[in-house]
Formats: sequence, structure tokens, C-alpha cells
Amino acid sequence: MNTTALPARTEVAIVGAGPAGLALAVTLAASGIDFVVLDKLAEGANTSRAAVVHARTLEVLDELGASEELIARGVQVTRFAVRDGSRRLLTVPFDKLPTAHPYTLMVPQYETESVLLARLRALGGDVHRPHEVASVIQDEDGVTLTTSTGETLRAGYAVGTDGMHSTVREAAGIGFTGNAYAESFVLADVVMDWTPGPSEVSLTFGIAGLTVVAPLPGGHYRVVATVDEAPETPDLAFVQQLLDERAPGQAKVTGLAWSSRFRVHHRVADHYRAGRMLVAGDAAHVHSPAGGQGMNTGIQDGYALGQAFVTGQLDGYEARRRPIAQRVVAFTDRMTRIATTRSAITRGARNIALPLLGHTGLPKKLATELAELNYR
Repeated sequence: MNTTALPARTEVAIVGAGPAGLALAVTLAASGIDFVVLDKLAEGANTSRAAVVHARTLEVLDELGASEELIARGVQVTRFAVRDGSRRLLTVPFDKLPTAHPYTLMVPQYETESVLLARLRALGGDVHRPHEVASVIQDEDGVTLTTSTGETLRAGYAVGTDGMHSTVREAAGIGFTGNAYAESFVLADVVMDWTPGPSEVSLTFGIAGLTVVAPLPGGHYRVVATVDEAPETPDLAFVQQLLDERAPGQAKVTGLAWSSRFRVHHRVADHYRAGRMLVAGDAAHVHSPAGGQGMNTGIQDGYALGQAFVTGQLDGYEARRRPIAQRVVAFTDRMTRIATTRSAITRGARNIALPLLGHTGLPKKLATELAELNYR
């Protein structure tokens, strides 16, 4: 934990030390632009939360000098399998994609943050903790940030990478248009015997909702599922029952490492910049976890914004990144609604169409979209 006092002034104040904020900080540090990263937590989170790192993000991490260590900590998966119960409907392959990383890397978010923080420190930077930003006020010449303990920091610009309830976005008066999904989402990291095995990510459709099972390092699996009303902290028995209902006979859960319940929104900031205040990551967009694109889009935001500071082309940041967020939000929303439809007619049509589409160019197109290679 870095408890050193805040400096009086910096060029770029970054509020939030998640993946997007760290990616921005590393980009600035590599180019010699002065910055300060503030985070309200005393230390980084140690829960896994996001667990998917797609190919385009790994290309960005190549540029930041952080990919090699992260890849060493993760599990490489070359396909997503789409199922209805135990029936396979479609396979989405990543191993033929035109990239140096033709796979999806499964690795807990705290590992991604750890690798980015280590890279930041290697470049001479760090995170100032715990500093909760209480107010952000801009004028013609800069921005003044005041913490909850009364300390102030003067900056040329302030960037909110501080999540869905961003202090910076709200201070900038930027709207966050969208809605929440009716269902709650269950997230659990478990040890289990899983019939499909650790070589693929399974997206299982069903009347009860969408269920995603993905391998993690150390023999664990990540389970993400939509549930009408989930308990606040799902236990092993709840996860076992959920998998028994949605993937009968395929799972025997023997251990529960961590679990949570959360509500998911699909929203995009109306703007990414208001004067000297900007947003990136979850402060700029939130959406369904189907496809695992949230953290990826955020890291790419951070890198793109860092490059915009380097080149002095801040006006181009929103024009480049906001349409991508809109596309990701729309794509994951369609995927979630197709997966969770309760219409028997729609389900039947879906289950007939997907195996037929598997013989077209659709699987590669889906892989390219999920891997975010269209967003280079």
C-alpha cells in the first residue's frame, strides 16, 4: 500500500486503479507524462471478478510490456461451446484468428491488476491509497480534486476510471444512458468435476437463464449465471443445484472458493469528455458479462486515452472509443436476450438455426467480435 502524501499538482489525475486506470497509467508512464493514480481502497481487490482476457487486449498488453507475465499466469482456451442443456448447438473457434494470440486467456482479474501494477512500478509509477475523491471541480486552467480527508490535488485533467458509480462522471455532468437487467447474476469460483472439461468455455442456454462455465488456473472453474432472485452469497449447495438444473449430470461441485450476487446494467456514457474531465472503463460503459468483454474494452479505453494524451489528440478519444462501447453493449445485450428467452417458439427456432449456422462463416465472425479484433 502506498500511503505517501499526494503531490500538489500533476498533469493527469486518474481516479480508480482498476484495469482501465492502470492501463492508462502504464501508457502515460512509458511516455513520460506526469500523472497520479488515486484509489479509495487500502489495497487492490483480491476477488476474481472479470476472468476473460481476449486477443485484442493481449495485443495492447504486448505494447505495454505486460502480456508475457499475464499469459504465464492464465489458462489458454481456444473455443467457446454454445449449448442448450447438454446439447451442443455451436462451437466458436479462436485458434484460427489473425493475431499473435489466437485464444482466450482465462485469468482472475486480480492477476491482471497485479501484472499491470508491477509494470507500472517498473516504470517508476505507483498507486496512491487510500484516497477517496469526494469532489472534482474544473475551470479553464485545470481540475481540482478534493479527497474525503480534505487533501487537494491540482491537475491539468481528471480521468474517471472509478466504475459504474463514477464520481468523476457525475461531477462532469455526463449522463449514463441505459437500463438494468431484471435478473440478478450469480458469480462463483468453484472446484468441480465438469464433464466438458477445462479446454473450452461453455455458454449454456435454458429456460431458467444463461449459464457460463469457464476454466480458471489451479483447477478452478468460473460459473456465471442469470437467476431471477439469487442469495446474496450463493453457497456450494446453491451452485450445485443450479448446475443440476441447467447442465444435468455434467457437474459435481466439491469446493467453493468465492461467490457473489450482482445486478447488471447495460449503459453507455453520453459523452467520454466534458472539458478537462474524461471517463474510461466501467465509468464509461457497463453491460452483460456474456462474452467477457467488459474489462477488455476498459483496458483498451485506457490505452487509447493514454495514446490520445501522448499525441495531444484528446478530441478524437470519444469518437474512437464510444462507438465501440455502443457496439459491445448492443452485442452482449442481444446475446443475453437470445440465451434467456422464455418463448418456446423462439427457443425452438434458435436451436434449429445455430447448428445450421455453424457450417457458415458465423463462428469465425463471432470469434472475431468476441476477441475484439474488429476494434484495432
